[in-house]
Amino acid sequence: MIHVTINGKAIEIAEGSTILQAAKSAGIQIPTLCFLEKREPLGACRVCLVEVEGARTLVAACSTPCTEGQVVHVNSPKARAARKQVVELLLSEHDGDCQTCERNEDCELRKLASDMGIRTVTYGGARAAPRRDETTPALVRDNSKCIKCRRCVTVCNQVQGIGALFPQGRGFATVIGPAFASDLDGVTCVQCGQCAAICPVGAITERSAIDAVWAALDDPAKTVVVQTAPAIRAALGEEFGYPPGTRVTGKMVTALRQMGFDAVFDTNFAADLTIMEEGTELLTRLKRALVDKDKTAALPMFTSCSPGWIQFAEYYYPNFLDHLSTCKSPQQMFGAVAKTYYAQKIGKKPEDLVVVSVMPCTAKKFEAQRPEMNASGVRDVDYVLTTRELARMIRQANLAFTELPDGEMDAPLGLSSGAADIFANTGGVMEAALRTAYEIVTGRELPAENLHVKPIEGLDGIKEAALKIERTQPAWSFLEGAELKVAVAHGLGNARKLLEMIRAGEAQYHFIEVMTCPGGCIGGGGQPRFTDDGVRLKRISAIYAEDESKKLRKSHDNPAVAELYRDFLGKPLGHKSHELLHTHYAGRERR
Repeated sequence: MIHVTINGKAIEIAEGSTILQAAKSAGIQIPTLCFLEKREPLGACRVCLVEVEGARTLVAACSTPCTEGQVVHVNSPKARAARKQVVELLLSEHDGDCQTCERNEDCELRKLASDMGIRTVTYGGARAAPRRDETTPALVRDNSKCIKCRRCVTVCNQVQGIGALFPQGRGFATVIGPAFASDLDGVTCVQCGQCAAICPVGAITERSAIDAVWAALDDPAKTVVVQTAPAIRAALGEEFGYPPGTRVTGKMVTALRQMGFDAVFDTNFAADLTIMEEGTELLTRLKRALVDKDKTAALPMFTSCSPGWIQFAEYYYPNFLDHLSTCKSPQQMFGAVAKTYYAQKIGKKPEDLVVVSVMPCTAKKFEAQRPEMNASGVRDVDYVLTTRELARMIRQANLAFTELPDGEMDAPLGLSSGAADIFANTGGVMEAALRTAYEIVTGRELPAENLHVKPIEGLDGIKEAALKIERTQPAWSFLEGAELKVAVAHGLGNARKLLEMIRAGEAQYHFIEVMTCPGGCIGGGGQPRFTDDGVRLKRISAIYAEDESKKLRKSHDNPAVAELYRDFLGKPLGHKSHELLHTHYAGRERR
């Protein structure tokens, strides 16, 4: 430990810590734009300049280490003036279309300018040439708004390991984007949206479906239903002033109903359905491998509910595609069931039913448009909104969200278990699957504290657990005494590490969950900004509380899912479910 003084306050901090970390530990705020926690600091934006006694110049707090006896002044006249000038220079290059920019409510640059008392653009001059890239279903880039903070470069390269975005050129001519001035559809981009989630301005945003959804709601010839992913209920409230981790499920349902949706359903219903299909698929593969000695029974089996992960595997690891579960994601399962089973129930043609998804994920926009996602004869999911887009629609509908009463999901596709809720968290899909698979095999409840598998909870990048199976049901006697080994990875950089370990023979598992985004869906690219680990942990805690508040906590106990099998699908992995709920993937050429 070393001792420093910041703004006259004595602070003890671990050696190697930066001034920014020391200040934060003492509750002293230093503004930043380029900094991302747990990543090497760039010192690129210079917004965090502070004065250090004895130093020749001002220093960047994010990249300057603390030293014993160091004395730092955050609010000296020299430091304040320098930070203000940096922001004024950024404003001089930025296309400040604040009146119509969708980031005007949560733009970090605008907030900094306001906090620093900047009321006019001090420096006039050239601005970046405008160029909009709207080539992907999920994301829109606007280079005229880019302030070159390089956060997107950090998250794309260091966190996700994709490398779709880089700085190119020098000085004022620097452009942040794909190589060779390509558009996003010309490079290996999985459309995860983490770049849009951490961009401080409006340079990268989700591609909006708001106008299309309003048009569908206003069309009297269409029946419009909506499904909401589990992560939405723990994050939407942040858009309306609630603290991170506040559950707003009931208010969200009421808002959607008042906006004009004909039925408000829950993606959690399809998450329970996914567990029935995916759990059966895992047990079937285990039987083929252990009893039939079938070498084509690809193990380990990977989850397939995260579309960014699917694209990542298609681009970088096509040899592992046979290991992916053939199950569609809950979003796509819901669409297929809604446009067949539910459409029949209400006497509607699939083409007259519009399915809207509210997702924490921008890659879901891409997934809904995949050509194979039309099991109902038409596109299974018509439009995908992010959490942020839903919040904008609620405001457009002039709803006082905080004053709304709590509503309940509609039947039959609105009933779900707590196991479906935890799909939102890293490790949640795995835990939900284990709750069901273990009980099917043994006839007993999963022997875990409150049904939670603790080793796969939390924010470690790669987590693993082993489950001993004892005293099985007769049909599963071949698993008696076996140890089921599972692993969980979140963030595609961690997925790559795990896959390389498996490829090198350094690790062996039976079942693996991969989530594209850090923290899982609660940290998705379409969630309210700004998401750091503190926010992720609060949302995760809210999702576990939602699970624990349910009477039904295992997917196989969902009576609405049982009714769906009895009246329509037949059985898990049956002919009908294979047609509607399963698919296969093929490798893509890396660009």
